[in-house]
Amino acid sequence: MPPPLSSSTTLKRIHREIADLKKEDLGSITLAPSDDNLFSWTATIPGPEGSVYEGGLFHVEISLAHDYPFSAPKVTFRTRIYHMNINERGNICIDILKHNWSPALSLFKVILSLSSLLTDPNPKDPLVPSIATEYVRNRTKHNQTARQWTELYARPPTSTSASVKGKGKAKAVGSPAPAPATTSRAGSVSSTAGSTRTQAITIDDSDDEGTAVRGRPAGTKRKRERAQEDGGGAEVAEPPARRRWAVRPAADDVIVIED
Repeated sequence: MPPPLSSSTTLKRIHREIADLKKEDLGSITLAPSDDNLFSWTATIPGPEGSVYEGGLFHVEISLAHDYPFSAPKVTFRTRIYHMNINERGNICIDILKHNWSPALSLFKVILSLSSLLTDPNPKDPLVPSIATEYVRNRTKHNQTARQWTELYARPPTSTSASVKGKGKAKAVGSPAPAPATTSRAGSVSSTAGSTRTQAITIDDSDDEGTAVRGRPAGTKRKRERAQEDGGGAEVAEPPARRRWAVRPAADDVIVIED
């Protein structure tokens, strides 16, 4: 709410400055009244390029009197800065905010003057004499300290979040492809893909029957023994044999022929 005794002239002037700001090219500078009080303004001033304050972002508060623009606004730095014309409480020593104030000036011109003050400080009218003395006698040390303060207090926060929503989640890894089947000495088929049912067929040659197996002479006897294998693998009795002939008639059947 406006200060007491504020006149319609003051309110008209504030509204006119708000309208003029929309026409100005502020660049990286921001300047605007608060949402609920036209007499309370905030501004941000980036450190001028090439100055010891480059890379910093300085926050400023502005308070207007009830008779503005006939009295100068009260301007305060809220960001700490190593500057001879700005003390630790944020008070500013600049002529246009003291005896050189004029109703012809505006808040936008005040902020531009503060930006220029960061580039060209005034050691002849310092608010912090020790910094002014260091500026004159040891410019290198002064500039080094000013850059350190800028890094510590005025560096704008950066986004640390390089993460993107929906990313970074663990992906499900599919089961590895089953290993190829291998034939055991007992003629059974084993697989590493889990429990499977396999059949082992053992053929013994004899002269009792006259059937032939794939080119074998007649008079051989075939003996089939089927074994069910569930998980641990079934054991298949293997009669004494001298020679083995492996025949694979089907995908999952193994025929062992023994003489």
